[in-house]
Amino acid sequence: MKAYKDGLVSIVMPAYNAAQTIEASIESVLAQDYSKWELIVVNDCSRDATKEIVERFASRDSRVKLITLEKNSGISKARNTAIRNATGQYLAFLDSDDLWKPEKLSRQLKFMTTGGYSFTFTSYELMDSQGNLLKKTIPAKREVDYKTLLTNNCIGCLTVLIDRSNHPTVIMPYLRHEDYATWLNLLRRGAKAFGLNVALSIYRVSEGSTSSNKLKVIPWIWSIYRKSEGFGIFKSSLLLSVNICKLVLKYFKAGLLKKVFKRA
Repeated sequence: MKAYKDGLVSIVMPAYNAAQTIEASIESVLAQDYSKWELIVVNDCSRDATKEIVERFASRDSRVKLITLEKNSGISKARNTAIRNATGQYLAFLDSDDLWKPEKLSRQLKFMTTGGYSFTFTSYELMDSQGNLLKKTIPAKREVDYKTLLTNNCIGCLTVLIDRSNHPTVIMPYLRHEDYATWLNLLRRGAKAFGLNVALSIYRVSEGSTSSNKLKVIPWIWSIYRKSEGFGIFKSSLLLSVNICKLVLKYFKAGLLKKVFKRA
């Protein structure tokens, strides 16, 4: 088993044409009241000033590290590249348009160590494309196992913290909705994910993105059931139906049903 640096959090951040938002995302990492972290930004051949912005941060703080891919390869390749280069005991994920609150890492690490948990996630707030808070929160379930996750992707990627001492192999599959497929892979092995029902992250609902049109993810979930999980047509259809119902209910409760299910 690979030796990791105890207590170090390796933060995975893929970036593509993120010049308008990545500065705020990195600043939210720098503002953490837990200082033992490394931020690995993988630039997926951005055509804007993303690379230059990250280089400026890296020149001022050695904990910020930049990797630039030779060709545009997609979010799974970017995340996996960061994971391969991560040296920390813990893995965390933050996209280049989302934010963390200053106490994110410290509170979640305390939750993990106190409870003896190796896979955790938290609640998160929503903001619009301009960074304005929508005053909506997606709550975290107390405990999630494989069966529960199959019918409800209730784990926000930007909230996840994984102890690699217990989960040494974390790989994002090369398919759409790769984070969901990754959590299923981990829980299929018998692990459970534990939720801290405190909003420690802020997720950006951008116009035209998957987050603003959840209808886009339906064929992706179907593909995960069929290809990644290997389920037959009947079981996949049943699970997808339940998943869609829970997805509608989730955003109905958050008051965002019209926004996230609008036509593409």
